[in-house]
Amino acid sequence: MRKVISQFGEGPLQQKLTTGDLHFLADAYTSNGGNGTGPTPHEYLGAALAACTSMTLKMYAGRKSMNLENAIVTVDIERVSDVETFVRDIQLIGNLSAEEKDRLIEIANKCPIHKALAGDIEIKTQLVN
Repeated sequence: MRKVISQFGEGPLQQKLTTGDLHFLADAYTSNGGNGTGPTPHEYLGAALAACTSMTLKMYAGRKSMNLENAIVTVDIERVSDVETFVRDIQLIGNLSAEEKDRLIEIANKCPIHKALAGDIEIKTQLVN
């Protein structure tokens, strides 16, 4: 995996993000002191789960020659009493049997980001200067 680098951007909370040759922004909502110039960190977290789920479904359906035309994945994150709940809605488009749809939902739960978020996570922080 390419490393992701974040550094201060323009405005009070904007962050300039880089991974490889790709450049993008993160920010906070204006109601939280930012300028709203990019997705929030939580939105990126939701985007990671949504994109990984859809990619995993596309790869699996392709290998199994399923008629999956599209998988629309919507993720919302709710926080209640210090517990983050990821609400993931999956819309499968295509000529699929009930068995294929059931299997694709099983496969969605095996995407790498789902497994990372649902499993044990360790964060190692170190000062490098």
